[in-house]
Amino acid sequence: MTATAEAGAPVSAPPPPAEDDAIATRGLTKRFRGGQVAVADLDLTVPRGSVFGFLGPNGSGKTTTIRMLLGLISPTTGSHTLLGTPMPDGWATALPKVGSLIEGPAFHPHLSGEANLRRCDAADRTADPRTSRRRIGDALERVGLTAAAGKRYKNYSLGMKQRLGIAAALLRHRELLILDEPTNGLDPQGTREVRTLIREIAADGTTVFVSSHLLAEIEQVCTHVAVMRTGRLVTQGALDELRAGTGARIRVDTPDTGTANGVLTGLGLTDVRGSRGEISAELGELPPERVCADLVGAGVAVRGLAVVRPSLEDMFVELTGEGFDVDG
Repeated sequence: MTATAEAGAPVSAPPPPAEDDAIATRGLTKRFRGGQVAVADLDLTVPRGSVFGFLGPNGSGKTTTIRMLLGLISPTTGSHTLLGTPMPDGWATALPKVGSLIEGPAFHPHLSGEANLRRCDAADRTADPRTSRRRIGDALERVGLTAAAGKRYKNYSLGMKQRLGIAAALLRHRELLILDEPTNGLDPQGTREVRTLIREIAADGTTVFVSSHLLAEIEQVCTHVAVMRTGRLVTQGALDELRAGTGARIRVDTPDTGTANGVLTGLGLTDVRGSRGEISAELGELPPERVCADLVGAGVAVRGLAVVRPSLEDMFVELTGEGFDVDG
């Protein structure tokens, strides 16, 4: 499903929640004291099995939404389901199947990674203590921290701390994993570690819901995205479908930009832009090989030709007329 809206306006009404949705919200709204609206009329649909990027600038309502999803705060109005179970009546059924890491991990600094996980596991009254050692070992192995299990948490790198937080969320099998800004503050190596881990978790069949303000990072791991702006949903859907909606451009490297302009215009391409040594246009439905053949047939010296697909940043700018932090 793909839905879009003008900036500041809600998307059109979605279909009712389905059992195969990992997350579905309908009209979810949070209004704080003083009338401040943090999230307004949110209709969000997260398919099972997806890696879902929940995007928006800082302050756009992402963390507030996650807190409502997990029952950490109550919505003012609206409803939602987790793994097909209506909330809040289904907390006892759904939450054991959901792992989360919200606003960074918090562990005892003087305990080892393994000892911290033992504390987390012991706090879960639904977990079988007889299998605790195996679960902790499996979780550490899954996030690549087996060799550092005995190391004190305070001596972990930022990337290791994030991975331990994810390990705590994975002490039991989870059908849904919710991560709030999992790469926030990490160096490039730590970011790559978390990104690889997300891919591995998703490959095992877990739906991963990742909140972030870093477009470039999310673009590398997500199958679906939703974009928030000032508490409202701007767009959501499969990433490939959203990119296709913004259209690809064809870019030609040539010294004959004048002649090339005439060819591209004659083919019906729009938004033709030329500069010294290069010309580009919206490709539309025309095959790029047809464009190349017509350019060569008209005597244009084609030194290079490329089809440029819009990035997630391009898509966001086109939808909202503005950008946000794409690097950190």
